[in-house]
Amino acid sequence: MSVSIDISGLAPERISVVPSPLAELGMALHALSEPAHHPGLQGWTTAVSARLDPCLADRLCEADFLWRATFSDVFAPFAGIPGRSALPGATLAEELDLLDKLTDRQFVDAALEFTCQNSYALREANPLDDPDMRRRALDLAATRGLPQVEFTHRLLDDPPAVRAWFRRLVEDCEEAFFADIWARVHHQLAADARHKTELLRRKGLAEALAAVSSVVTLDETAQLITVDKITVGRTTTEDGGLVLVPTSLGWPHLMVLHRFGWQPAITYPVGSPGLTTPATVEQLTRRMTALAHPVRMRLCRHLARGAYTTSELSDAHGMTAPEISRHLTVLKKAGLITTRRRGRYVQHQLDLTAVARLGSDFIEGVLR
Repeated sequence: MSVSIDISGLAPERISVVPSPLAELGMALHALSEPAHHPGLQGWTTAVSARLDPCLADRLCEADFLWRATFSDVFAPFAGIPGRSALPGATLAEELDLLDKLTDRQFVDAALEFTCQNSYALREANPLDDPDMRRRALDLAATRGLPQVEFTHRLLDDPPAVRAWFRRLVEDCEEAFFADIWARVHHQLAADARHKTELLRRKGLAEALAAVSSVVTLDETAQLITVDKITVGRTTTEDGGLVLVPTSLGWPHLMVLHRFGWQPAITYPVGSPGLTTPATVEQLTRRMTALAHPVRMRLCRHLARGAYTTSELSDAHGMTAPEISRHLTVLKKAGLITTRRRGRYVQHQLDLTAVARLGSDFIEGVLR
């Protein structure tokens, strides 16, 4: 399984390595909402959460599905600009100006990106004008909770108001905690971008991609970039460009933006701290046996990012609910997932504390 980018005809000068403050803010928000994904940031997430203004914390909860279980493309607006050649801005304000240039349809599509949807790379109807798509968006939001349903209603009823709300939220996050983070990390990201750009110039794209990550490879004959992930996707640069975005807060996530009609982008972590908690032989045997099935590995990718119902997973994987239930039972008996009830929904989620005992390779595999 992998995500591939067809770069046929892509000129070297249309490949850019550029840090993005908005993408880094998205990573910061994700780390705050899912600290188990980022054990190396535990001190920072604890400190920021403790001093976060309660009002701002409540506003963050309203739309945390934009960054908790998936990484919404609202944090990469440059990719949606017509011409497919725009680059991230140097400041949050510049990137928010790019976000303002997206159409309401683009913004809604990106904001309603749920991990368990399987049409990300396809052109389809928009919930703003298609009743069936509107119902589907609300159904998906319902499994996340009442705040997400309310947010989705607001977004579908009045996109401009929600866009203004989101801009204010980002600006308030910058004032509350992100300005300090960006001041600390942007020099490191700029240095990494210069290094990768020099590799591109001197040794070519294959060497630069190898420096990004060992799971990103280039088939020069086929003109195809392949990113090893527990998902399947495909896109093309066509007449646009390719953007590589370094992140300091992102490990272990490595993401490929391959939304239909948008410029491809790869967001990659700078540095990769490991997890060293050992596993017992009994735990390892029981858990690795449970993970030997490829379907359960794919389920882990979704469950690592958030809590999902059996029906959501059934829809995403093209399997019946009983089939999904049988696989979930195996994972639960191995102590790899937890189950919780939220209203009339029963949600399942990967236990990252238990999974950490399998080692950082598995963690990185399901989260990148």
